[in-house]
Amino acid sequence: MKLVRTQGRGARDAAAALAQLERRGGAALDAVMPSVQRIVKDVRRGGDRAMFRYAAKLDGLADRARFRVTREEMAEAWAETDNDLRDALTTAARQIRAFAKKQMPKAFSAKAGSAKAVAGLTVGQVVRAIDSVGCYVPSGRHPLPSTLLMTAIPAQVAGVERIVAVSPKAARETLAVAHLLGIAEFYRVGGAHGVAALAYGTETLARVDKIVGPGNLYVTAAKRLVAFDCAIDMLAGPTEIVVTSDRGDAKEIAADLVAQAEHDPEAVAIFVTTREELARRVIAETKAQSKGNTVARESLGRNGVAIVARDPEEAREITNRLAPEHLTVDSAEDVEWVKSAGSVFVGGWSAQPMGDYISGPNHTLPTGGMARVRGGLSVNDFVKLITVQEYEAKGIRELGEKAALLGDAEGLTAHAAAIRMRVKKASGKSGRSRD
Repeated sequence: MKLVRTQGRGARDAAAALAQLERRGGAALDAVMPSVQRIVKDVRRGGDRAMFRYAAKLDGLADRARFRVTREEMAEAWAETDNDLRDALTTAARQIRAFAKKQMPKAFSAKAGSAKAVAGLTVGQVVRAIDSVGCYVPSGRHPLPSTLLMTAIPAQVAGVERIVAVSPKAARETLAVAHLLGIAEFYRVGGAHGVAALAYGTETLARVDKIVGPGNLYVTAAKRLVAFDCAIDMLAGPTEIVVTSDRGDAKEIAADLVAQAEHDPEAVAIFVTTREELARRVIAETKAQSKGNTVARESLGRNGVAIVARDPEEAREITNRLAPEHLTVDSAEDVEWVKSAGSVFVGGWSAQPMGDYISGPNHTLPTGGMARVRGGLSVNDFVKLITVQEYEAKGIRELGEKAALLGDAEGLTAHAAAIRMRVKKASGKSGRSRD
């Protein structure tokens, strides 16, 4: 983990480091895109034949009969799970479900207008779930049952009828979660071929309307490739953490940095402060705490940065420019200046890994600076807000000619004509006016 200062001789290094960090994101996808294009094209054309060929080669699926996980396998995995872990999973599910329910958007119907309602016009919205979702659960370096909790539960709360889980080498814990949640469809498939199967369907695996969940470079590149044919949540890159603090405990700050760094050698871990002495203590602690953790040490050596800002205002500006996936700040008052972050953790007690598992807010969060434009996965990703509008004659009389003039201004004469037809009718000039 290196130290950079925004002032003095280190200012140029700091500017270069910040510019590089702001540009993090999808460049690595370009390297794997040719292979991914070939795989996706093969599965789209070849269906089961191509999908199973890649599953055998890349996932080690030798027996097609094991492609779909049975209900009995899920139940057996749950039964074999330690009671304490079952309790932890159940608690996490309850927390996530409760939070998702609070996020659920509401239907409404109301008279239009703000200061003065327009008589004869009612506007509103109805909330409808999308029909089907594919939840991608990685199973590479670490089993991630929490990912199934975080992707499937919001879909359930939203009312999605068909929820499909896919994981190439699903761990027992992941199958146990599937049983806990009552998942009906679970397939042992992953990678770009799994994404293609979800997006386009095969003889064995029917297509879905949206794919959610993180994955490796091949999975992310495949999601980008199919995004025009099948909705996706976001393009998730390596995990990121920023801690912005002037009074935090160096050991606790380092612990959170190391925790996120152990996900991936490409993970990004950044500490922003105005106190150089604190920055140096944090760097020393990350070295000590990552000893023996090969992935964390590699990540911190490659992408770990401690930035010493000129003053609190610059520290805040840098933090918002980074738009991190995970952000820790010192106090609740600090949340006021946060403009761009996937999820914010407040104070020394709020260990970032708590958000990965059990707090309730979703851990599927935007990376690569995409927190500038969106938040994390939520129940809103699984619903459609359909607007509704209903006019009566008096509403058309009040607003119709104004709308027709806008049609005239745009040169859309048929728009204006369709409106004026109703205005004429509502005014009693053609047929009977009905209020």
